[in-house]
Amino acid sequence: MRLISWNVNGLRAVHRKGNWKDVWKLEPDVLCLQEIKADVEDLPDETREIEGYKSFFNTGTSKKGYSGVALYTNIETEAVEYDMGEDRFDMEGRLITVHFKDFVLCNVYFPNGGQGPERLQYKLDFYDAFLEYIGRLKNETGKKIIFCGDINTAHEEIDLARPKENEKNTGFLAEERAWIDEVVALGYVDAYRMLHPHKTDAYSYWDLKTRARDRNVGWRIDYFFVEQSLMKNVKDATIHSDVFGSDHCPIEIDVEI
Repeated sequence: MRLISWNVNGLRAVHRKGNWKDVWKLEPDVLCLQEIKADVEDLPDETREIEGYKSFFNTGTSKKGYSGVALYTNIETEAVEYDMGEDRFDMEGRLITVHFKDFVLCNVYFPNGGQGPERLQYKLDFYDAFLEYIGRLKNETGKKIIFCGDINTAHEEIDLARPKENEKNTGFLAEERAWIDEVVALGYVDAYRMLHPHKTDAYSYWDLKTRARDRNVGWRIDYFFVEQSLMKNVKDATIHSDVFGSDHCPIEIDVEI
């Protein structure tokens, strides 16, 4: 089972540039998108319905063309959720949770902590609310949980090109990184780092304004977190840095369930 996650930074833009077909060449069983930046009715037909797949969208209600997530699957679903249960988070359209027979998958676009202290606090509050949410999911369903998406934080120094220069910048603040420590302490595994513990220069995001991708001055802020007991089923984890169209690239895990 091939699970792929990609922050597209505008689904219409990716389609217009011709890169939409590139991610489908990877043959995902489940494709999770973040930051689609469009209401469903405004999306091209080719991005709304994919032959052989069910598609789900959460574009939120906060403002048009902002945030938003999508999920496509060729695996039978049992239920789909779009909310964590707190309006100030749910209105931004940042979550799709799909219940499969053997596990639950959360596709999440976590907030960026930029634009001042209020937005950083919003991000940290969202982090905490999400952990409460997946805790409830685990208790209610008894199923293993995988969550993926743009976490908007690099965990360790190995996960960004210039850690010392960014210690006081959102995305690498101590309090943001501490949340990922908490995720790990709760038994969730960063699948890519588990399988590639010493891999350097492995990034999923590059700043477009400085043409950072050309120099690979990047950040690994897109993740698959998998419950520890399920990691034995994860056979590979990949960063598809050769897929363009966004300031992020797709990431993948291959799972045998």
